[in-house]
Amino acid sequence: MKLKISVLITFALLLITDGVFAQSFKVVVNSSNSVTALTKKEASDLFLKKKSKWTDGNAVSPVDLSSSSKVREEFSQQVLGKSISAVRNFWQQAAFSGTASAPTEKSSDEEVIEFIKKNPGGIGYVSSSANTSGVKTVSIN
Repeated sequence: MKLKISVLITFALLLITDGVFAQSFKVVVNSSNSVTALTKKEASDLFLKKKSKWTDGNAVSPVDLSSSSKVREEFSQQVLGKSISAVRNFWQQAAFSGTASAPTEKSSDEEVIEFIKKNPGGIGYVSSSANTSGVKTVSIN
Protein backbone atom coordinates (compact mmCIF):
# COMPACT_ATOMS: atom_id res chain seq x y z
CA MET A 1 0.00 0.00 0.00
CA LYS A 2 2.84 2.41 0.85
CA LEU A 3 4.40 1.73 -2.54
CA LYS A 4 1.14 2.60 -4.34
CA ILE A 5 0.86 5.89 -2.44
CA SER A 6 4.50 6.70 -3.16
CA VAL A 7 4.00 5.98 -6.87
CA LEU A 8 0.86 8.14 -6.97
CA ILE A 9 2.61 11.05 -5.25
CA THR A 10 5.59 10.79 -7.59
CA PHE A 11 3.28 10.70 -10.62
CA ALA A 12 1.35 13.74 -9.36
CA LEU A 13 4.58 15.68 -8.85
CA LEU A 14 5.76 14.80 -12.35
CA LEU A 15 2.48 16.03 -13.81
CA ILE A 16 2.71 19.28 -11.90
CA THR A 17 6.31 20.05 -12.81
CA ASP A 18 6.10 18.86 -16.42
CA GLY A 19 2.75 20.32 -17.41
CA VAL A 20 2.73 23.56 -15.48
CA PHE A 21 6.38 24.48 -14.85
CA ALA A 22 7.65 24.90 -11.33
CA GLN A 23 6.41 28.51 -11.63
CA SER A 24 9.59 30.29 -10.67
CA PHE A 25 8.74 32.77 -13.44
CA LYS A 26 5.82 34.41 -15.24
CA VAL A 27 5.79 35.31 -18.93
CA VAL A 28 4.36 38.78 -19.53
CA VAL A 29 3.25 40.80 -22.56
CA ASN A 30 1.97 44.32 -23.11
CA SER A 31 -1.57 44.73 -21.76
CA SER A 32 -2.84 45.58 -25.28
CA ASN A 33 -1.69 42.18 -26.61
CA SER A 34 -4.60 39.79 -27.25
CA VAL A 35 -2.50 36.69 -26.48
CA THR A 36 -3.46 34.85 -23.29
CA ALA A 37 -1.54 31.57 -23.73
CA LEU A 38 1.40 30.25 -25.73
CA THR A 39 2.89 26.84 -26.29
CA LYS A 40 6.53 26.35 -25.31
CA LYS A 41 7.43 26.32 -29.02
CA GLU A 42 5.57 29.58 -29.69
CA ALA A 43 7.23 31.26 -26.71
CA SER A 44 10.64 29.95 -27.77
CA ASP A 45 10.12 31.18 -31.34
CA LEU A 46 9.21 34.65 -30.03
CA PHE A 47 12.18 34.90 -27.66
CA LEU A 48 14.64 33.54 -30.23
CA LYS A 49 13.18 35.90 -32.86
CA LYS A 50 12.18 33.06 -35.16
CA LYS A 51 8.79 34.74 -35.26
CA SER A 52 9.00 38.51 -35.72
CA LYS A 53 5.36 39.67 -35.67
CA TRP A 54 2.37 39.18 -33.41
CA THR A 55 -0.99 38.39 -35.04
CA ASP A 56 -1.95 42.09 -34.73
CA GLY A 57 1.09 43.06 -36.83
CA ASN A 58 3.18 44.52 -34.00
CA ALA A 59 6.85 43.62 -34.10
CA VAL A 60 7.87 41.18 -31.35
CA SER A 61 10.19 42.82 -28.82
CA PRO A 62 11.58 40.20 -26.43
CA VAL A 63 13.42 41.24 -23.30
CA ASP A 64 15.69 39.07 -21.13
CA LEU A 65 16.82 39.34 -17.56
CA SER A 66 20.59 39.52 -17.08
CA SER A 67 22.56 36.35 -17.70
CA SER A 68 23.37 36.05 -13.99
CA SER A 69 19.67 35.76 -13.10
CA LYS A 70 18.40 32.45 -11.69
CA VAL A 71 15.00 33.25 -13.21
CA ARG A 72 16.63 33.55 -16.64
CA GLU A 73 18.41 30.25 -16.11
CA GLU A 74 15.13 28.47 -15.34
CA PHE A 75 13.27 30.21 -18.16
CA SER A 76 16.00 29.29 -20.65
CA GLN A 77 15.96 25.64 -19.59
CA GLN A 78 12.19 25.23 -19.32
CA VAL A 79 10.98 27.28 -22.30
CA LEU A 80 13.90 27.55 -24.70
CA GLY A 81 15.27 24.11 -23.85
CA LYS A 82 18.81 25.54 -23.72
CA SER A 83 21.33 26.68 -21.14
CA ILE A 84 22.13 30.38 -20.92
CA SER A 85 25.52 29.73 -22.58
CA ALA A 86 23.81 27.87 -25.45
CA VAL A 87 21.42 30.80 -25.90
CA ARG A 88 24.37 33.21 -25.85
CA ASN A 89 26.08 31.12 -28.57
CA PHE A 90 22.86 31.19 -30.60
CA TRP A 91 22.84 35.01 -30.47
CA GLN A 92 26.56 35.28 -31.29
CA GLN A 93 26.04 33.18 -34.41
CA ALA A 94 22.95 35.18 -35.39
CA ALA A 95 24.82 38.47 -34.92
CA PHE A 96 27.83 37.19 -36.87
CA SER A 97 25.62 36.11 -39.78
CA GLY A 98 23.65 39.36 -39.63
CA THR A 99 20.29 37.63 -39.15
CA ALA A 100 19.34 38.99 -35.73
CA SER A 101 20.59 40.52 -32.52
CA ALA A 102 20.02 39.39 -28.96
CA PRO A 103 17.05 40.78 -27.02
CA THR A 104 17.48 43.74 -24.74
CA GLU A 105 18.64 42.73 -21.24
CA LYS A 106 17.26 44.25 -18.06
CA SER A 107 18.67 43.78 -14.58
CA SER A 108 15.42 43.50 -12.60
CA ASP A 109 11.79 42.41 -12.79
CA GLU A 110 10.74 46.06 -12.49
CA GLU A 111 12.84 47.04 -15.52
CA VAL A 112 11.36 44.18 -17.56
CA ILE A 113 7.82 45.29 -16.59
CA GLU A 114 8.56 48.91 -17.58
CA PHE A 115 9.98 47.75 -20.94
CA ILE A 116 6.86 45.66 -21.61
CA LYS A 117 4.54 48.55 -20.65
CA LYS A 118 6.28 50.85 -23.16
CA ASN A 119 6.45 48.31 -26.03
CA PRO A 120 3.18 47.05 -27.56
CA GLY A 121 5.05 44.04 -29.00
CA GLY A 122 6.97 43.37 -25.83
CA ILE A 123 7.34 39.94 -24.25
CA GLY A 124 9.43 39.06 -21.24
CA TYR A 125 9.54 37.00 -18.08
CA VAL A 126 9.83 37.92 -14.43
CA SER A 127 10.01 36.05 -11.14
CA SER A 128 6.77 34.47 -10.00
CA SER A 129 6.62 36.91 -7.07
CA ALA A 130 6.93 40.05 -9.25
CA ASN A 131 4.19 42.67 -9.28
CA THR A 132 2.82 42.46 -12.83
CA SER A 133 0.19 45.19 -12.65
CA GLY A 134 0.10 47.10 -15.91
CA VAL A 135 1.10 44.09 -18.04
CA LYS A 136 -0.59 40.79 -18.91
CA THR A 137 0.61 37.42 -17.69
CA VAL A 138 0.32 34.64 -20.29
CA SER A 139 0.32 30.95 -19.59
CA ILE A 140 2.82 28.60 -21.22
CA ASN A 141 1.42 25.18 -22.11
